[in-house]
Amino acid sequence: MRLALSKALAGCLALLSVAALSACGGTGNNSSGSGAASDSTGSAGNVVDIYSSLPMRGPAAAEAVSVSNGIRLALAQSGGKAGRFKVDYTPLDDSAGASGWDASQTAANARKAAADPRAVYYIGEFDDAASEVSMPILNQAGIAQVSPANTYVGLTTSELGSGSGGPPSAPTGTRTYLRIVPTDAVQAAAELLAMRQAGCTKAAIASDGEAYGTGFARLVQLQRAYYGIDIVRLGPINPGGRALRDDAATLKSLHAGCFLLAGVVSKADVEVTKDIHAALPRARIFGPQGMCNAAWTNPKDGGVPAAVDPLIECTQVTLSLPAYPGGKAFLAAYAARFPGSTPSPYAILGYEAMRLGLSTIAGLGDPGDSKSAVLSALFATSGRHSVLGSYGFDKYGDTTLRSVGLYKVGPTGNPTYVKTLTPAHVL
Repeated sequence: MRLALSKALAGCLALLSVAALSACGGTGNNSSGSGAASDSTGSAGNVVDIYSSLPMRGPAAAEAVSVSNGIRLALAQSGGKAGRFKVDYTPLDDSAGASGWDASQTAANARKAAADPRAVYYIGEFDDAASEVSMPILNQAGIAQVSPANTYVGLTTSELGSGSGGPPSAPTGTRTYLRIVPTDAVQAAAELLAMRQAGCTKAAIASDGEAYGTGFARLVQLQRAYYGIDIVRLGPINPGGRALRDDAATLKSLHAGCFLLAGVVSKADVEVTKDIHAALPRARIFGPQGMCNAAWTNPKDGGVPAAVDPLIECTQVTLSLPAYPGGKAFLAAYAARFPGSTPSPYAILGYEAMRLGLSTIAGLGDPGDSKSAVLSALFATSGRHSVLGSYGFDKYGDTTLRSVGLYKVGPTGNPTYVKTLTPAHVL
């Protein structure tokens, strides 16, 4: 999650037709590249292959279906073509059942694309850990990979918010992975901004002890000075549950007006939230994307009591669809293509991931079937006008977009979008 959101697409805001929306996906200053004859697909009939890999079963299936529909909408709007090339699109499922994404299946998907001489573009993965599996495989094949959902900083850099020695993305020495959503570094900064806007000057923070929560807590601490918030760090929560009622006196002595629980929601996190509320009944309680769902906030889904909900705020990498520069036009196009279907905000990310690939291939002209030309053009992208806003990529493959959504608990007990946060300072 890295540089301020560039000028919004004023033109896209007013466009309501499918054709007009499609025009909003054009590139800005994409480099056309020269293309390398040695890695050209050389396909008779001018055909290029694009793959996606998403968890179509399991806990993220609803979001994955929305991503898939967004991809299909973009391809349909282009008439199944990217410039002079016909596009053969192959959707792959990286799940192995109700448990969601599976490492073996993810690797198989990446190998399938890697073995295809016409493959020039791969959309995936949805889960951060899944990308750690597929990235080296696709990198060795020289295939550009664009994730519509990954936020873990360690996929692209060795920043202190990562949990290992370095990114797995480039065993060949040439990066092939990019993402169109901001990283956890941006979301951590947005979390601090939200606390500051809530009037907090001192906050206690605890993580669930897992890689995501530990890394997120570290990113918050590293950026706290920018936002004038004193962070008091508590020890990690025991996975079996850590009764903070026993620490009530300690918590009260901290005089912390806010509490941040960094992790992925679990029963233990719900219990901890209740304990925090018992110890500090007026404290605002914050959480990152891993906490920002009904399992934390809705008592019907095992979440906290309704009395705690007014104190909860959380961030997500997605905004509400109408809040995106091209969101209203996208919704109209989506409704026309998939009548009766309600998209999650991830749908627009799938749409833009495919639009990015199609316009990059088309913009290259004859070298559009060259893996290296497509890859070079993607990394040279800057000032791209899209439904998400204007953006490009840095040298690591991270998007320059840096806006995330702030959510509070709505009347149904579920997190509801309130506004967009764009932090001014990010690591």
